[in-house]
Amino acid sequence: MVQAKTIKLFVDAHSFDKEYQGTQTFIRELYGGLMSTHPELDIYWGTANAGRLRAALPLIKPENILPYKNNKGGVSRFLFDIPFYLKKYRFDFAHFQYLAPRQQGNCRYIVTLHDVLFNNFPADFSYTYRASRNFLFGKSIKNAAIKTTVSPYSRQCIADDYKIAADTIHVIPNGVSHTFNQFHQNKEEAAKTVKEKFGIENFILYVSRVEPRKNHALLLEKYIELDLYKQGIALVFIGIESMPVARLQNAIQGLNEDERALFFWLNDISQADLSAFYTACRLFVYPSKAEGFGIPPLEAAICGAPVLCSSATAMSSFTFFEPYTFDPENEEEFEQKLLNLVNNPPAAAFLNHVAGQVGEKYQWKQSGEIFYNLLLADKAS
Repeated sequence: MVQAKTIKLFVDAHSFDKEYQGTQTFIRELYGGLMSTHPELDIYWGTANAGRLRAALPLIKPENILPYKNNKGGVSRFLFDIPFYLKKYRFDFAHFQYLAPRQQGNCRYIVTLHDVLFNNFPADFSYTYRASRNFLFGKSIKNAAIKTTVSPYSRQCIADDYKIAADTIHVIPNGVSHTFNQFHQNKEEAAKTVKEKFGIENFILYVSRVEPRKNHALLLEKYIELDLYKQGIALVFIGIESMPVARLQNAIQGLNEDERALFFWLNDISQADLSAFYTACRLFVYPSKAEGFGIPPLEAAICGAPVLCSSATAMSSFTFFEPYTFDPENEEEFEQKLLNLVNNPPAAAFLNHVAGQVGEKYQWKQSGEIFYNLLLADKAS
């Protein structure tokens, strides 16, 4: 066992300067556990929004927050703020999501490239988007001392796209947040919370930011075609629109008065409310065409929801959901399984089994130890 040493680490936490995105969850859960279990880590944080960062990670020492001058993000942190801090504090490691700046001194860079879906599904991304990210992300992951991603699927895609040996890319899996246990309610209590606070009951749920690959339009279209609203079943989307989706907007504009009355789209809610939605929903559906990992169906399962999940890309690893999985390109299969699950939900024993499988396999504590051991091994080498 490598002897633990004090490690001085810089974390680029600029994702907390914006609206919610998945990298916030990754940083919050990974480092929240590490700060508790490994106090020998001396962690500093780069951000333009110290209040939001500390709300997410209360254990952060105020003196360890290194402010970015430009609170609108952009490249200025790479050109000015980060190089200044790395030179001043002489960090052992600096951890970046997707994109790293030019190398500074002897600091060892860690890059977590969560996915390269813009290569696998080019039709869903503009040429400019794909070209710029291929250049910048490819350069960052190639030059990183420690290369990480979140799933075996993403690791193989990164290796293939950038001609990197797959065994040099380390998988740090996402986990399911322990905060959902803090907000635990039984199904009846959760349903009461959702109804009283949002006026919603008896609903199908989809949690995800909105962009073409997320496939919201398919779910809305099938919800209407199957006349589920006529059964008094509502449809709820939770997530911000990060990319415009013409097909979805057209579907929404085409809703009649009765359909619109049972369709809800919430941009952002608290973790406590999200837990209540997961627990109370009649069915959680995840029709995404492409994911580097895919956290929401796991969160729903932990909360006891029946889950109908896409089996594409990284989600092919979620075999515990079978037989309630589907190919998102096969609309007939999706329609049949959606209707079947609405009318014939799985038994409690099956839901408990799935929740147990998810809880055992996807733990942030385990991911934190993988990450910590990578730091120790690199520092000792």
